[in-house]
Amino acid sequence: MPLPYDLLIFDWDGTLMDSAERIAQSFHAAVRDCDLPAIEDSAIRQTIGLGVAEALARLLPARDQAQRAAVALRYREHFMRVSDVPTPLFPGVAAGLRGLAAQGYRLAVATGKSRAGLQAALIMSGTADLFCSTRCADETRSKPDPLMLYEILAQTGVDAARALMVGDTSYDMEMAARAQIDRVAVTYGVHDRAELLVHGPEACVDTFSDFRAWLG
Repeated sequence: MPLPYDLLIFDWDGTLMDSAERIAQSFHAAVRDCDLPAIEDSAIRQTIGLGVAEALARLLPARDQAQRAAVALRYREHFMRVSDVPTPLFPGVAAGLRGLAAQGYRLAVATGKSRAGLQAALIMSGTADLFCSTRCADETRSKPDPLMLYEILAQTGVDAARALMVGDTSYDMEMAARAQIDRVAVTYGVHDRAELLVHGPEACVDTFSDFRAWLG
């Protein structure tokens, strides 16, 4: 039976890796380092999936660019080197990705992480060999702009009709909708089911194993 898609494009944080707590704590620490008022944890979690600059524009709208840049610098330091909060892959992801690759799917990543952050995560998780294309927010436009998806399609030579986006945020779903790419939402990340359903995903699944079962 032919595969339903040629290319599966995954978000990273909240979809493949359980990193929301480390992201939130790193933002909290960065704001403290810069002597700025604390930000609500729920507000930080709502911005996960955006690039750091775009997230801080929402979280610190009254601060100027220099202040937000200082917070971004401290955030990256905490996330990459200081924080000891673990960031495991979600259950079923490691074996699931290898199973999908063995079935013949090409795999890609479209993420709000920086290139340095994604490279570290790929190495730590032992998945670097699985992805034929990866795009990060600091080398293109941040979600929900669809540019990173267009760039992945161009690099892989896959038509939008033969690609599928998998993500845990409304930013992922909106980005894919704007690129006219089918999309599946996962509910175990940072945005709730109601937010995910706004952008008409083909499915909304509760585990990575459920995604594999839906894909068949």
